Amino acid sequence: MNFSKRLSNSILASTVFVLILWCIKSAEILFTIDMHMFAVYPQTLNGSVGIITAPFIHGSLEHIFSNSLPLLVLLTALFYGYPKTRIRVLISVWLLSGVGVWLFARDAYHLGASGVTHGIFFYLLVVGILRRDKSSIGIMMIAFFMYGGMTMSIFPREPDISFEYHLFGGIAGAFSGLLWHRLDPKPAVKRYPWERTNDEEDPIIKDEWRVVVNSSDSSEVPNNLKKNDLKTALDEGETIADQNTSSHSIVIARKD
Repeated sequence: MNFSKRLSNSILASTVFVLILWCIKSAEILFTIDMHMFAVYPQTLNGSVGIITAPFIHGSLEHIFSNSLPLLVLLTALFYGYPKTRIRVLISVWLLSGVGVWLFARDAYHLGASGVTHGIFFYLLVVGILRRDKSSIGIMMIAFFMYGGMTMSIFPREPDISFEYHLFGGIAGAFSGLLWHRLDPKPAVKRYPWERTNDEEDPIIKDEWRVVVNSSDSSEVPNNLKKNDLKTALDEGETIADQNTSSHSIVIARKD
């Protein structure tokens, strides 16, 4: 799949998910539905339903506004950059953040998709650090430039904000990054013409700069060369090789 097709599909999937959240919020407002029954309430049986449903609902229009753009950007980055792990990462972040809130959070209703956004952010951060390829580093830098403040919002700040959802989402994302950072193939490294290895010949002069003597060729090697005569022979500009040298080729530059 080419770059534009892959990116457009990622944007489309992220947009559809955000539109679903807005449809749910619109239905809640139009039909005056109380959605708190679908939130996570810690350590209660009814509250455990929110492990699955809480990211779909939001407390206010301001709440869903604040989550929409991060969801759109971070989900697109996840879907585009990590096609093999994106679904398992999303499911893991979704469920583990909810389970963490249900087990350890304050006695209150916890809802919203911010746990998912924090989980994806920390996944992109950890994977970029561990993989260190151009694509992962680029995605990580974009995510950190736009939402680096998520590294601080996992701590308590305001009583009306569920920092627990942020915290356990971040933990789930970091854990997913440690677990699955090798699954997606790294992009092929593009080589430029000037990035030749030593084994490659120059296309113009080829190997004309070399003077090669194969020590296994007895016709080119003096039979009775003494070691103390080597320096003298080199000073005279001769290309020679010791008869005791091993059978690989040697290169001696002529003295002009």
